[in-house]
Amino acid sequence: MQTLPNPTTPQSTANTALTDTTIHRRKTRPVPVGNITIGGGNPVVVQSMINEDTLDIEGSVAGIRRLHEIGCEIVRVTVPSMAHAKALAEIKQRLARTYQLVPLVADVHHNGMKIALEVAKHVDKVRINPGLYVFEKPNPNRTEYTPTEFAEIGEKIRETLEPLVISLRDQGKSMRIGVNHGSLAERMLFSYGDTPEGMVESALEFIRICESLDFRNLVISMKASRVPVMLAAYRLMAQRMDELGMDYPLHLGVTEAGDGEYGRIKSTAGIGTLLAEGIGDTIRVSLTEAPEKEIPVCYSILQALGLRKTMVEYVACPSCGRTLFNLEEVLHQVREATKHLTGLDIAVMGCIVNGPGEMADADYGYVGKQPGYISLYRGRDEIKKVPESQGVDELIKLIQADGRWVDP
Repeated sequence: MQTLPNPTTPQSTANTALTDTTIHRRKTRPVPVGNITIGGGNPVVVQSMINEDTLDIEGSVAGIRRLHEIGCEIVRVTVPSMAHAKALAEIKQRLARTYQLVPLVADVHHNGMKIALEVAKHVDKVRINPGLYVFEKPNPNRTEYTPTEFAEIGEKIRETLEPLVISLRDQGKSMRIGVNHGSLAERMLFSYGDTPEGMVESALEFIRICESLDFRNLVISMKASRVPVMLAAYRLMAQRMDELGMDYPLHLGVTEAGDGEYGRIKSTAGIGTLLAEGIGDTIRVSLTEAPEKEIPVCYSILQALGLRKTMVEYVACPSCGRTLFNLEEVLHQVREATKHLTGLDIAVMGCIVNGPGEMADADYGYVGKQPGYISLYRGRDEIKKVPESQGVDELIKLIQADGRWVDP
């Protein structure tokens, strides 16, 4: 009988990399946002944005609180005018008085220096869009930018950005340089085209101004509504920063992802891909739905990648002709009984053929053993066989006996 020799040498480094199941996150500097820290090895932070008008102080406070209570760690608000900026002072005071301080980010656009300087007094981070912060109406007759014109606008940007940078620096606050593919400045479009390169150079121009003023509490985003563009822009940004010795955290998102199932899939395709590559320190899923609907998607992405554990992980087979009970119904029953036990892995498997092997990493298993009966497992060990009608109750008793049960 022919046998294969046992391997005597370790696999190559390349093969080891291919079989490494750990996500190795890009090393970034810690950036404070209120009592939350982005980057620096901290867990990936979840963000969202209220859709109330910031002038509606009561509605804004309620919207911020709703998001924070379900796990949103940083909340963004829009600040299109000086009146909105001043309203944020009252919003922050009311949060402190009636709830608690929540890390707040202000979104500033279109020639927003005066607005940004006012709002910087009241929030923990200011987000600016390089393509709009110093907004110039495009010239339809322009055919090129001369080096002199390019430099003149660059100097105007510096003059406009410097007071905000100094204010944030001196207060120990932060800034997000948030580039959007759809709003690149005209001179970037002329120089680099409508490309990820243009997005990266736009961010780097602002980063260099901040660094020249000894301000490094920066978070960078490179959002696009098309996933391939978004992926290319973030990968290139990470590469360029590594080449330049920069270690700023990245805020991930697919902008204008839409709604429903496709909006969620589109966001997951972009955000999840980059997180799996170790890129990204904070995320926002942008859905055309109530902001509260974004948070479960964020946590599901992070849980699926093993980056954060915020819910029970259920392992369940898709069902087939071998399944010995109504798998969909039983999974629902198990989920309803145990969904509050954050941190546990629970498997529900329809038959014995694949069950014990496929659920080997689970803490507990519920497996169809024979018609009318199920087997309960702790890890790889079968603990007991019970009538199917008692399965969920007996699973609960097993978890209780192990001291891992908490009341809902």
